[in-house]
Formats: sequence, C-alpha cells, structure tokens
Amino acid sequence: MSPDQGSARTAPPGSTGGEEARARSRRLVHALSSALTALRSSSVETRRARAAVEAITNTVAEAIASEGRFELRLGGELLFVNTVRLRHDLNNYVSFGHVLSALRRGGVGFVRCESAPTRADWSTFLSSLLEVGDSDGEILRIEDLRGRLAGRYVRNIHVGPPGEGEDLVPDEIERKEAAKRTYAQSVAVTKNLFQGARMGRAANLKEVKHALHNIVDQVLDNETSLAGLSTLKDYDDYAFIHSVNVCIFCVALGKRLGLGKSQLYDLGMAALVHDLGMSRIPREIVTKEAPLTKEEQAVMESHTVLGPLSIFALRDFGEIPVRSMIAAYEHHMRADGSGYPKPRRPRTPSVFSRIIAVADAFDAGTKPRAYTHARPADEVLRELWDKEELGYDPVVVKALINLLGIYPVGTFVILDTFELAIVHVANPDTSHINRPIVRIVCDADGMWLTDPPLADLADRGPDGHFRRTIIKVTDPERYGVQVSQYFV
Repeated sequence: MSPDQGSARTAPPGSTGGEEARARSRRLVHALSSALTALRSSSVETRRARAAVEAITNTVAEAIASEGRFELRLGGELLFVNTVRLRHDLNNYVSFGHVLSALRRGGVGFVRCESAPTRADWSTFLSSLLEVGDSDGEILRIEDLRGRLAGRYVRNIHVGPPGEGEDLVPDEIERKEAAKRTYAQSVAVTKNLFQGARMGRAANLKEVKHALHNIVDQVLDNETSLAGLSTLKDYDDYAFIHSVNVCIFCVALGKRLGLGKSQLYDLGMAALVHDLGMSRIPREIVTKEAPLTKEEQAVMESHTVLGPLSIFALRDFGEIPVRSMIAAYEHHMRADGSGYPKPRRPRTPSVFSRIIAVADAFDAGTKPRAYTHARPADEVLRELWDKEELGYDPVVVKALINLLGIYPVGTFVILDTFELAIVHVANPDTSHINRPIVRIVCDADGMWLTDPPLADLADRGPDGHFRRTIIKVTDPERYGVQVSQYFV
C-alpha cells in the first residue's frame, strides 16, 4: 500500500498540539505562501523563492524529526499540519488563504511525507502544483500532479485528493453538532435572561457566562459553523435568537479587528445583553404588525434607556462589565449625532457600541419581524456600506464585509449553470471576495441533492473561464428551502 493510499492519521476534533508545533506550522504556511508567490511571478527560481523553499525544507524536517511524519491536510475551511489545526487570524490571513486556494486549484486534499524531502523536491512539487492549477477536473488535476512528481523523480512527497483517507479528516459532523449545541444553549440561557428580567426574577449569570465562553471558543475555532446557524428565522424566539446572532457576529468582528480573548468575552457579553431593555417594553408594541404610532415608537426607543437599568437590576450585575451597560445605552446612537437616545452634549459611541450597532443592523435587516420582511443579506450589506447617512462606523462595516464576503454565509443563489446553491463561506483568497465557496443543493436538472457538495466559485475550467458564477440572489422560501438545515 502506497503512502497516498494508506489510512489517514490526523488530529482528532479539537486537537491543537503544543506551542512549538503550532509555531512550526505557522512558519510553514508563511513559507509555502512566499514560495508560491515567488515561483508564480518568475520563470526562474529567485533568491526569495530559494529562501522560502529552504524554510519549508527545514520546517518539514523538524516536524518529521519531532513527530516521525509530516502531513498537511485540508479539512473543510481549515488546514491541519499533523496534530495542529490552523485557522485564519489577523497574522496569517493572506498566507493561509493563498495556500488553501493553491491546494484546492491543484485538486490536492493532502500532502504527506514519511521521510524528509530535499529542497529540490519541494521546489519541484510547488512548481508542478502551479502548472496543474488550471487542469480540468479535480481527479484529473491530482493524477496530473502525481504523474509530474513521478516523472521528475520526487519520491518523498505524496499527494491525494480531498476525501481520500476520509478518516483522517476531523469529523465534520462532530463540529456541526458542537456548534448546534452551543447555539441552542445560548438561545436558551438568553431566553431565561430576558424572561427573568421581564418578570423580576434573578438570572443565572453563571449559565450566561458559560454559554458566552462556548460562543467565543467556537468562533475562534471555526466561525463558519455558528455563522451558518445565524440564518435561523424563528420569529417566536426572535428577540433571543437576535441577541445570540449579534453576539456571534460581534465576537467574529472583534477577532478580525484584533481584539484579545478577554476583550472578546467582554464584547460578547455586551452584545448578548444589548437589547435587554426590550424585556420591559409592552409585548403588544414589540409584536405589533402595523406601523408604530409616534408615541409607540418613543416607547420602543426607550429600550436603550431601560437596558442599563435592566442590567443593573440583575442580582449579579457586578460580574457584567460596565461597558455592557454603556453599549446597551449607545447601540442606536451614531457618531454623527443621529440615532437615539439624543445625548445632551456631543458624544462619540464607544468601540463596543459601534461594533454592536453594525451587527445589530445586519441581523435585524436579514430577519423577518412582525412589521417587516427579511431582506437579502447582500442588499443589507450594500446599504450599510453605501448609505453614509445611516451613520454606521465605516471601519466596522468594512470588517463585516471582509468577514462575510459580498455574499454572506447562508445567502441563497442561482448560478449561471442553473444550479442552486447556498454560500458556505467567504473565499479565503481575498482577490475573489465576490466568488465564495458554495454548497450545491440543486443540480441543473432540478434534482435536489441529498449530499450537497462544496464548490469554489474561483475554480476555472481548461479554457481559463470560471466554471460557475453567481447570477442572482434569491429567496430560499420560494423554493421551500430552510437554509439553516444545511449548517446543522
């Protein structure tokens, strides 16, 4: 049995490896990105390419000496180096996306070495990978690459397509179930928090903090799973689901904006309780289907004043950061003085308040409520960006667009191939922000797929043209599709 056909061995779900292995893995991804960039831009091996390939050679040799083997594997939107799981962060975003895209274009699901390859082996492998990037079909691409490596006497680098040695890939079902549990638990404790505030009962803040820790850990681990669940449109639980969704988006935004883990906890708590004042608004106003009168609108807007009071009334309110009260008061204020409540003197909302305001507006705009229909996510994003008169912080809006892509997770689209698809995640290659990775749910013949495959809209055919392109965003309800079921 050849190394590229054997049973796979990678990290179990949740495995992260030691700090030394993590640092080595980050160096490897950076070196791979540098080498690919240098080799693509020149027909000869430049000094930059030689230095990057040398770094790859040394780093892989270290991994084999330390762990007895080396494997780089794609697992969904993640990269795994032996037992280390790598994910996007502000320090590796470009290099991570570059390596992920290059492997996908080459049809590569894993790269495995049992003994240390030479510098010449790595240089040949990377050059061959770039050469087959536009070949037709995933299987043809990987077989082409294998043939090139064999013909050029590369014996210590073995490659295989996605899905080969499936038992090596961390269990996607386990990851989805973890996200589902986190989301359900978060909605449940938020519901208890709101109902307790409405009825004057003491809330269990330990449960809230536990749920919040799970949200932060889940977003740091794999933000796609929770972001997909934010597509739920259960009107009966709108207030609780909305608070959880805003919390998820805020934590993911805070991560993109460079906040540390403790700051993400504080931001998440502020987001989770930002609408707690709504618990004191009469239910007949909250659920009214007709437009609110001027007096009713004033009562509705008073939730920003009632919010800090509701937080203060919690039995263990001292465990909630003061910034949560400030955000509850400010999240409908705008830096230009618009919004509400109107301050008595000029006031700039806090960073937390500005992040929550953008996440709140996006989630509210994409969900159906008693008095309004849901709008397509791309339309809401475009409005937040284009309409400066709305007063949202443009830096935070831009971060949200970078996080979600032009077509956010869960967007239901029609492709030029006549297939129907759901946006799974923004493309890690930022040059293709308008070409996300999608899940094909209905084929060109109108057949609904029981095991919908993923497709990268940045993939090209042998003629150099993109294989698939989004031509229209549409309403999934017209097709009887519940988007969230594809993320649970």
